[in-house]
Parts: sequence; structure tokens; C-alpha cells
Amino acid sequence: MEENLNVTYLILGGHMEVEKYRHIYFIMFLIVYLLIICSNCTIVYLIWKHQNLHEPMYIFIAALLLNSVLFTTNIYPKLLIDFLSEKQIISYDACLVQFALFYSLGFAEFLLLAAMAYDRYVSICKPLQYPTIMRKRTISIFLALAWLLPACQVASIAKMCANEKLCSFTLTVIFCKNTIYKLFCVTSKAITTFGLVNLVCFAVFPVVFIIFTYIRILQICYHSCGEVRKKAAQTCLPHLLVLINYFCLFMYDVITIRLEYDFPKIPRFIMTLQLIVYNHLFNPLIYGLKMKEIYKHLKSLICQDKMH
Repeated sequence: MEENLNVTYLILGGHMEVEKYRHIYFIMFLIVYLLIICSNCTIVYLIWKHQNLHEPMYIFIAALLLNSVLFTTNIYPKLLIDFLSEKQIISYDACLVQFALFYSLGFAEFLLLAAMAYDRYVSICKPLQYPTIMRKRTISIFLALAWLLPACQVASIAKMCANEKLCSFTLTVIFCKNTIYKLFCVTSKAITTFGLVNLVCFAVFPVVFIIFTYIRILQICYHSCGEVRKKAAQTCLPHLLVLINYFCLFMYDVITIRLEYDFPKIPRFIMTLQLIVYNHLFNPLIYGLKMKEIYKHLKSLICQDKMH
């Protein structure tokens, strides 16, 4: 679209028959968003409230779930507005902010998962050194780095994108992500290179590190008693499920743009929904039901509400 009062607007053209199903979309996404907020915040509240959950493992889980709340809040309110609007548009500046938050919080999830893997590694492989290694200060540093490092790097890319000349004003998606690169008149090698460096640093390296720590954990557990193997399975399996699911979805998103493969509209729409729904909706269920201590407090909270 042309400029209005020096503001450039983009068309979000990835919606599927929004004119026909706008109210159904709105109700469905509102329910999903409320479920994500309520479920994630409930687990975070339980971890904050109960002293026996003030351990590194649970603090990292709370941080991961809080990251999900921030991630979805960056996407869902705008989506809900678009479903009820005649035109699905967004200003270029707002699009860059959404793009920056999407990737900084997405990369933060990988770093938080890596911190959780390290915590499990120290707990299982070096139990005697655990209290001295995983101190409160160490946890605070891990959390700060997980959120601040990607935010600074992605913000730099967003600033570079702001200076690029646009030759197209229609995005093939329902929210702003790296498809904005296709709007540029000339593909920027600097942005492409910087983006790949960020991908390697904040997605590939953390996943390689997590795989390495799990191999070490499996080696230790193989030579340990049944109780150690049971503890490892209870704490590591949910973590592994979350990582595999999130990494596959995230890599699909990046690879399809980098290879410039023109995905059909319906499959692209479905895969985009998976990226913003599955992990953030199922994370609290996985951690709430699979983690014994959290489940115990969750069950107590539900029973207490029923009594009242």
C-alpha cells in the first residue's frame, strides 16, 4: 500500500478466507490464546508460590513458560484484531517490532532449553558439585543472557531492515517474520549473513549442545541404578519432546524462506499455526503433568478450588 502520513503499510496476505470465517477464527484463536495464558501462568504461579519449587530446574521451566506468554502476546492480539478488520494490514515499523520480538523470543527459547539441559547434566552427572555450580547468581546470568543476547542481535537486524527500500508491500503470511526479506528491492547480503550467524549461534549451537549433554546423561544413566535412570527419564523426556518439536517447526520456518521455496497457501497457513500454537499450548501440560513435584501442587490447587 502507498504511504499515508509518511507511514508505510503492509498487507498481510496469508489469511485463509478471513471474510467468510472471521468470527470462527476470532473465537478459536481467542480461546487458544486464553488457554495459553492461563495454563502457562498457572505453572509459573505454582513455581513462584511454593518454596520447594525454587530450584534451578523449576526456575528455568518458569522462565520458559513466561517466554511462551511473551511470544504469543506478540502474535495473538494483532491476529485477533485482523480477524475482525476489513483489511489485514500493519505498519512497516510495527511489522519490524513484531519480527524482532518473534525471533528474539524464539531464539531465547533455545537458549533456555540449553540452560535446562546443562542443569540436568550437572544434576545427574555431577551431583556433588551441583550446589556450588548452580548458584542463584549463575541462574540469573543464564536467564539474562538467554533474553538479552538474542534481543540485541535481532534488534540490529531489524534496524538494518528499516533502512532497506521496499518494492513490494504484500506479505504471504499472517504475521511478520523473515518473509519481510522478500519485500526488499535488493536482497541485502549483510542482513542475510547476519541472520545466518544468529541462526547458528542461537538455534543450531544450543541444539548441538543439548544433544551432547543428553548423550553424556545417557552414558551415565546406562551405568547407574534404576532410580537414577527413572529420575533422568522424568526430568529429561519432557525437555527432549519440547526441543524436537520446536526445532523442527522453527527450522521449517527458516529454511522455506532461505531456499525461497513457494509453499502452497494452505500448508503454509497450517504450519504457521503449528509454530504459534503447539509448543506454547502443550508446554505447561508437558511440564505440569510429567514433572512430579509440579503435578502434585497443581493437583492440590485444583482440589482446593473444587472445595471452595
